[in-house]
Amino acid sequence: MEGASRQSMKSASEIPVGKLNRAGKILKTGLKVGKNYAAYYGERLLKREADRDKLDSANAEDIIKSLQELKGGGLKVAQMLSMEENLLPQAYVEQFSLAQFSVPPLSAPLVKQTFKRHMGRPPEEIFDEFDYEASFAASIGQVHAATLNGKKLAVKVQYPGVADSIRSDLAMLKPMAGRLFRINLNDAQQYFDEVEAKLIEETDYDLELKQSQKVSACGKKFSSILFPEYYPELSCDRILTMDWIEGLHLSEYVKRKKPDQETRNRLGQELWDFFMQQIHSLRMVHADPHPGNILVTDDAQLAIIDFGCIKEIPEDFYEPYFRLQEEETLYDVAKMEHVLEELEILRPDDPEDERAYFLSLFSEILQHFLLPFREGTFDFGDPAYFKQLSELGERLSRQTLKYRYNPNRGSKHFIYMNRTFFGLYHLLHLLQARLDVNAVRQMHVST
Repeated sequence: MEGASRQSMKSASEIPVGKLNRAGKILKTGLKVGKNYAAYYGERLLKREADRDKLDSANAEDIIKSLQELKGGGLKVAQMLSMEENLLPQAYVEQFSLAQFSVPPLSAPLVKQTFKRHMGRPPEEIFDEFDYEASFAASIGQVHAATLNGKKLAVKVQYPGVADSIRSDLAMLKPMAGRLFRINLNDAQQYFDEVEAKLIEETDYDLELKQSQKVSACGKKFSSILFPEYYPELSCDRILTMDWIEGLHLSEYVKRKKPDQETRNRLGQELWDFFMQQIHSLRMVHADPHPGNILVTDDAQLAIIDFGCIKEIPEDFYEPYFRLQEEETLYDVAKMEHVLEELEILRPDDPEDERAYFLSLFSEILQHFLLPFREGTFDFGDPAYFKQLSELGERLSRQTLKYRYNPNRGSKHFIYMNRTFFGLYHLLHLLQARLDVNAVRQMHVST
């Protein structure tokens, strides 16, 4: 897990854990955001040219500083949003991406306290060696290096109070999110509930251990992919112990090693096959495919880590979702309309003009998004493809706001399925990989 580099910033000696303490921090941040807006609208009232980018930058900086101190669900959501470049102004993408790499780690006394509370003993009584300086700190927990019986281990330690604060934090952040990202909160509850449920699952390390074992067993069909072994006897609901895998995060590997095209294609194909095998065989998927969860070893082997975010795919969503790939759906307006109704993108209460708008625009977006499936062998290094995909996303956001149409569309299952596919597309673009997109799908259908 080299590449999950040590934090150079000052460690955190405490985290606000009580609801009142956390509420106070969020309220203080909300007041800062309100002050930023007041300054912005003040400029406009004085008929001066107000700088929206300056407003976005100030808000994003204030929010990420607060979330880094609080850690937990809000910081995890910021991490998720940093991958959605089409949804956010660039200032938010830049600041929220810090959620991946710039989180102050817990101090040694807090780490020891967490072990005593949840394992009954300090780390030095469990492991032969334990490094109190975190190798990597993220939104919900941080990773420490340890050894036992000559084996190097990675020990993930959850931040105190995170699990108990998910619901209250998100409830307090929801109004701010609605204002910043222009979300209609009136009928968006199912989406907030979906995110909340997954975040609560991510704080349950007992569940993560079971999910890790199930998904990695599926992935071991690809003999070239490495998965860490997990150790239940050294784990609990807030501490998770696994093998340490030496390697670089995918983004660092590409930057430092500059692999040749053949290696890029192989790694890309292995990644694609692994994710598609989960979806089509298990009806569940590792729904957090960002570069920090993908390692590449010195001998150019893939390693997949961190199975905290696993999305189960119900059959009544899976079937119409993948029916969208079929040409007879894509090129038949009536069939497309029916599938979009099943997936809740088209709503029964839509006015006629709004329905026509979303049918037309989503058909266009799907035509482009599904282009790799139609072509079979696809070059994910093509910058024109991703530029057009980004432009379509911006158009959806801009025009929906302009016409005051209801933006809350689609089944709640889209949140993590889209996160999976957009994250995977991003990884393949990072690799500049060319691969056979339909290989695993064809294998699954033929068996």
